[in-house]
Amino acid sequence: MSETEGGSVQPSGGCDHLVGLEPVTPSSPDSCTQCVEMGDRWVHLRVCLVCGHVGCCDSSKNKHATRHFHETGHAAMQSYEPGEGWRWCYVDEALFKGFEPLR
Repeated sequence: MSETEGGSVQPSGGCDHLVGLEPVTPSSPDSCTQCVEMGDRWVHLRVCLVCGHVGCCDSSKNKHATRHFHETGHAAMQSYEPGEGWRWCYVDEALFKGFEPLR
């Protein structure tokens, strides 16, 4: 990763899906609302960096974050776990570390 003039960390290695993203407002402060509606549990949370959708991870039964990618094409997500600052690109299947945690 490299720093831009504004000081934000940008991925290197050819992934354009994580470049130039604007800040998003997460759709939930602390839950996968789709799992809540179903009466299910989740393991970890992920937030879409395109629209703010909060969904459960692939270790969760329902995999709502990945389902959101397949339904919308929104490729960039970040962990929504406290203290975690990594991002994932679904298209390039690439992990990027060193970002500020979202909570």
